[in-house]
Amino acid sequence: MLPGILLLAVIGAAAGYVATRLMRVDADLPTAMGIGVLGALLGGLGLRTLLTMGGWVVTFVLAVLGSMALIWIWQNVTRRR
Repeated sequence: MLPGILLLAVIGAAAGYVATRLMRVDADLPTAMGIGVLGALLGGLGLRTLLTMGGWVVTFVLAVLGSMALIWIWQNVTRRR
C-alpha cells in the first residue's frame, strides 16, 4: 500500500506541474506539485474505491468520461493551430 501511495505522490507532482502549465494557472512550483499530489492521492484512492464497489458499470462510465476529456483536449489542441 505504501509504495502505491508514494508512486501516486511522485506521479501527482509531475501531473500537477503539467496541469497548471496546460491550464495556464499562475502557480509556483511547490504549489503546482502540491495540487498534483493531492489530486493524485484523492483521485487514485477514490478511483480504487469506486472500482471496488461499482465494478464494470463504474469502469464504463469512467471510460466514457475519460474519452470525452481526451476529445475535448484534442479539439482544443487542433483549434489552436
